[in-house]
Amino acid sequence: MTSTSFRTVLYEKDGRLARITLNRPEVMNAIDDDLPGELAAAVAMAEADTGVHVIVLSGNGAAFCAGYDLAFYAEKNGTNNVTQEMPWDPIKDYKFMWSNTQNFMSLFRCMKPVLCKVHGFAVAGGSDIALCCDMVVMGESAKIGYMPVRVWGCPTTAMWVYRLGPEKAKRMMFTGDKISGVEAAEMGLVLKAVPDDQLDDEVEALAARMASVPINQLAMQKMVINQTIEASITSTQRLATVFDGITRHSPEGLNFKAQSEEKGWKEAVQNRDEGTWDWTTNQPLPKTNR
Repeated sequence: MTSTSFRTVLYEKDGRLARITLNRPEVMNAIDDDLPGELAAAVAMAEADTGVHVIVLSGNGAAFCAGYDLAFYAEKNGTNNVTQEMPWDPIKDYKFMWSNTQNFMSLFRCMKPVLCKVHGFAVAGGSDIALCCDMVVMGESAKIGYMPVRVWGCPTTAMWVYRLGPEKAKRMMFTGDKISGVEAAEMGLVLKAVPDDQLDDEVEALAARMASVPINQLAMQKMVINQTIEASITSTQRLATVFDGITRHSPEGLNFKAQSEEKGWKEAVQNRDEGTWDWTTNQPLPKTNR
């Protein structure tokens, strides 16, 4: 096995498999400025290697990915200013988020199958990464969801609707709920969920089965299937990326940012996810409205 270490991602070649591991375990592999580009660079390495048939994507530590690093982007101002001073420059925001989206989409566009293994959490931006993969296998107790739809986010890859269809995607996007691997599999969001202690074996068996197929055959099947959504996905993602910027610069989004700075992102996220806060007034909701 040969390996290459980026700052936020680990790349290993293991026979016919390329193993890409998100590698910020101290923050549950939360996304920072470097991770999207380093992920795409690792995918490019696998794409260029004529000995690699299949890519396996996973996360180091307690989770696959906990989304964007809110300690960096919400409590402070990241170097790319994901919340700008008003009036904001929507094109500056769009360029940053569009670059991240296309880096995540390298998983979708590369010609080799990408199998994603989810344990712990794949939430917010972490779900964007997972759902760009060709197949996702989750541990039964793992959680997936896009909670920022409650305030301060729109999933820029828009993969929820392509995987679920309109009604089930709305069920997730109108609530921001996290669901278990079991429910995600039943809903059709992911390929399957298995007991947590069987997750590694399940992924290894499926990866090995696919790796026995010639590379050109795998590439042809992936391209044929992907082209069924490629005609619409770019325009959908452009709209989603614009809306993502608007959510963060709306009155409610600015209030979420202010609360994160004043009280810390964990309290702001708790208020967001529990539905106990009126982000328009930046005050607790009356108990009768909760």
